[in-house]
Amino acid sequence: MPIDENLVFKPVRIAVLTISDSRSAAEDRSGDKLEELLTGTGHILAARAIIKDETALIVSRLHNWIDDPEVDVVITTGGTGLTGRDVTPEALHRLDGKDIPGFGELFRWLSYQTIGTSTIQSRACAVVARGTYIFALPGSTGAVTDAWEGILSTQLDSRHKPCNFVELMPRLTE
Repeated sequence: MPIDENLVFKPVRIAVLTISDSRSAAEDRSGDKLEELLTGTGHILAARAIIKDETALIVSRLHNWIDDPEVDVVITTGGTGLTGRDVTPEALHRLDGKDIPGFGELFRWLSYQTIGTSTIQSRACAVVARGTYIFALPGSTGAVTDAWEGILSTQLDSRHKPCNFVELMPRLTE
């Protein structure tokens, strides 16, 4: 899908949330990778945090960022698996947003090219809540890279044709 070089790139303000019971800032390779990818393409890192795999904590942090006019997009990493502590999709559903089902479907299709049938263990998903896009990715650097390079880098590029998420931003709260 083409990028229309005649159009002006509009940077998006993106918050990165790592969801993990065990990672610290020094060990947050997925968060580091996301920051590198998004700033490397011209977007703005609006905020970054690490929190535990607890639904109430995730929902609270997401509500804060949704209500922050300096955050357009939130990308989470971690908590999308099948274990009892993986609660990120459940947290996103508590935001009462609109699901973006194609995101998870496309992510798993892309991921299949890399990790085969193991992709079925991912519950990657996305919603738009009160005008803010939220994308929930698995906690590996490979998954973060697949999602960014295969989906987000183009959908968050205002020059991407035939359409992109950025051009919808002004209308998300209609």
